[in-house]
Amino acid sequence: MIKINGEFIENVSLKAKAAPRRRINHNFHPFPEDTLQRMLNAMEPDTYIQPHKHENPDKTEVFFCLRGKMLVVEYHDDGSVADFIILDSNSGNFGCEIAPRIYHNIICLESGSVAYEVKDGPYNPHDDKHFAPWAPSENDKDAIEFNEKLLKQLKISL
Repeated sequence: MIKINGEFIENVSLKAKAAPRRRINHNFHPFPEDTLQRMLNAMEPDTYIQPHKHENPDKTEVFFCLRGKMLVVEYHDDGSVADFIILDSNSGNFGCEIAPRIYHNIICLESGSVAYEVKDGPYNPHDDKHFAPWAPSENDKDAIEFNEKLLKQLKISL
């Protein structure tokens, strides 16, 4: 039995705080070839996750907020916002499901945030994510500014 308790979440969160990307995945599935990918995503507000979609192969992705607060955004193909939700277990917004072929990303709104993610597998780094051409790449100097502009547009403050 894998027990996901406060101590476990805190340990994963501490690793995210120390990581250069300011986030970390803790995989529960033993192999990339597994058809069901299960993981914790620990993240900090100064991380950037480039908008992306999962297609060819199509994959559904589900996020549950275990701790903290995070914004999940869906985009139209042109980069305009299609929908969003602030996941926060204290407010009753526990999770969301992203359909295949939909651009999306997560913006961490609170230090120590941790999500439980479930996604169709298998994982192949060559075709897992198709990044949005209208968003900066992860290492781009404008990446964090992308998050800031989106938060301002949606009238969300940290």
